[in-house]
Amino acid sequence: MSTQEKARALMTRHYQLIKNRQQSMLERVGEELHLPQEISHYWSPVQGKISANARMNYDRSNVAMS
Repeated sequence: MSTQEKARALMTRHYQLIKNRQQSMLERVGEELHLPQEISHYWSPVQGKISANARMNYDRSNVAMS
């Protein structure tokens, strides 16, 4: 596997992790508020890019588990 393929795989995985975190958090909030289930599947990237705000909210943090 070339360096470019590895970089692409890493970025794709990172994108999917952020998407999954956002959707699971929306699903939890939707359940608490008794909203329709379709709301939890909301995903709105613009041209395949994650917004900076969503990236900050749903990306990995520097906090470590103890």
